[in-house]
Amino acid sequence: MRVMALDVGEKTVGIAVSDELGIVASPRETLRRDGTELERLTALVSGEEIGEVVVGLPISLNGTLGPSAERVLQFVEQLRARLGVPIKTWDERLTTAEAEKMLIAADTRRAKRRQVIDQVAASLILQNYLRSKSFQVLSDED
Repeated sequence: MRVMALDVGEKTVGIAVSDELGIVASPRETLRRDGTELERLTALVSGEEIGEVVVGLPISLNGTLGPSAERVLQFVEQLRARLGVPIKTWDERLTTAEAEKMLIAADTRRAKRRQVIDQVAASLILQNYLRSKSFQVLSDED
């Protein structure tokens, strides 16, 4: 089963998708928030045979939900009304900063970083989620 992760911002939605075994997270694309993103996400979920969607939730460092998190939760409710798959939120604290550091370390030009940062952040969200699931499976086997 493939899992899709979303990094939802005010202007864009970064997308990452796992392999069929749920081991590797790969950046996929960045959608503009132009009113068609829900329709395009619905088509992606269907076309990629996605079985679960994980949405990054921007929780503050002190653990509270601010205005950005509230906007993401509203978007999650819209997704739940349209997609026929389970949708979970996942703590995304510092993933965009981590993505930026990775892209700088890879010597990615500033213009290119702006184009791909949201999908790289989504891949970090997805990789963290997949890792937690694999640890959960391992601990369930004990």
